[in-house]
Amino acid sequence: MGSEAHLIIYTDLDGTLLDHETYSFGLAQEALKEVERRGIPLVLCTSKTRAEVEQYRQLLNNHDPFIVENGGATFIPKGYFAFAYPYQKEIAEYHVIEAGIPYPQLVAALNMAREESGVKVVGFSDLSAEEVARLTGLLPEEARLAKEREYDEPFLVHGSEEEAERVKVLLRKQGFLCTQGGRFDHLTGRNDKGRAVSTLTGLFQQAWGRVRTVGIGDSQNDLPMLRTVDVAILVQRPDETHDPTVRVPNLIRVRGIGPQGWRTAVLDLLVRQD
Repeated sequence: MGSEAHLIIYTDLDGTLLDHETYSFGLAQEALKEVERRGIPLVLCTSKTRAEVEQYRQLLNNHDPFIVENGGATFIPKGYFAFAYPYQKEIAEYHVIEAGIPYPQLVAALNMAREESGVKVVGFSDLSAEEVARLTGLLPEEARLAKEREYDEPFLVHGSEEEAERVKVLLRKQGFLCTQGGRFDHLTGRNDKGRAVSTLTGLFQQAWGRVRTVGIGDSQNDLPMLRTVDVAILVQRPDETHDPTVRVPNLIRVRGIGPQGWRTAVLDLLVRQD
């Protein structure tokens, strides 16, 4: 790699930069400090909501663009790029590039699939913040932020694999996507992390010329992102396995669960870059 290429890191949060159980990024601190010291953009690319991501950006002292709800929207701080680019709306200090379907349409589609299939399906919209907290291990206030959804409905199917597939077939027939995350399936429009990463990388290229993109994830809903980047990295799940459904050419499977693997992967990457 020539020195003229700018490094950009795209990272999943749950089960990747954040511990699956505690949601802590403590084990990745050394690598995070090095990324910040070098001024490398760290783009959070997650199924989490804007409200949740803004909280983590404060904790991480992160000022870069971020991608929420499995590519539903990309939030770019105003003034981040010195040129004009297309976006759909402005919210607070961000320009928002929207790719997702509005949340109420997703909830309606899930209700339709539940009725047609006769299968017990539970979406975030059916749950109170307390119930989300119980299912996820989030604190009640964090669970409230997780319910502030705009483009992605996490759901659980209480039934057999065949029943779950029946629900997903009905949703796909309506033109929706279903992807598997660490804890939930996710219902979205035709957006995914990969399309959002591709759009944002185009803006970085416009700003800087040559870039080298890295993607770090842990599960199937990271697959579109990992297919889009130059360097794809997969960390281990809590059972110390790598998700077998994530198959990408030249995929780097690092040892280390979640943030421990993240730290190893990023420090190795930066050493190779020097």
